[in-house]
Amino acid sequence: MFEQPVIRIRDLDKWYGVFHALKNVSLNIGIGERVVICGPSGSGKSTLLRCMNRLERHESGTIEVSGIELSDDPKALSRVRQETGMVFQQFNLYPHLTVLENCTLAPIWVRKSSRRDAERAAGHYLERVRIADQANKYPHQLSGGQQQRVAIARTLCMTPKVILFDEPTSALDPEMIKEVLDVMVELANDDITMVCVTHEMGFARRVADRVIFMDRGEIVEENEPAAFFERPRSERTRRFLGQVNAH
Repeated sequence: MFEQPVIRIRDLDKWYGVFHALKNVSLNIGIGERVVICGPSGSGKSTLLRCMNRLERHESGTIEVSGIELSDDPKALSRVRQETGMVFQQFNLYPHLTVLENCTLAPIWVRKSSRRDAERAAGHYLERVRIADQANKYPHQLSGGQQQRVAIARTLCMTPKVILFDEPTSALDPEMIKEVLDVMVELANDDITMVCVTHEMGFARRVADRVIFMDRGEIVEENEPAAFFERPRSERTRRFLGQVNAH
């Protein structure tokens, strides 16, 4: 179904001192594919995600995004980051800028969009995440769920080919999680490639084309959601799902 990969990872290793965070990880992610990465804390899932746009540097192996290898070449890195958006646990909005200004800053400075075009696009995406009426407010005037929806809209304003979500609901109160997940479910109907690290297994069942389970820096299992949740092959996966279901 997803024959053409937009992300190619081969034999990836990442160390933090003596700690081997990623161990010989290989993975292809297809254009338009929606991938959920799950696993216990410390399994390497967020590290893998952050390596995909070189927020973390890998020691060995290769990562290619849209045919561009991630390396120390600043021009190549800039090209990849223009095509790869990221939504973090903490919303990382500029506190001194309004919602609208947060969304238009990068398109104007990086994409060289006119202010008019940037504001038009921002209005469109703020409407999509159902927060257009907050455009002139500052981040501190919004709830956590609203701030995360702004962060998603800001990412969309750069029209990325890939969006990386690093546990986007983990910093939210329980009642705010649903509003962010609902927006992400809607985005999943578009053709944007989505890679999401999350503990929200209901979201994975509903949205993912493929679920990847990591433990101790390795990919233990990957499968389409029905098979992953109903017929896990690995005993380690079964234990993890049992713990998740218990909560």
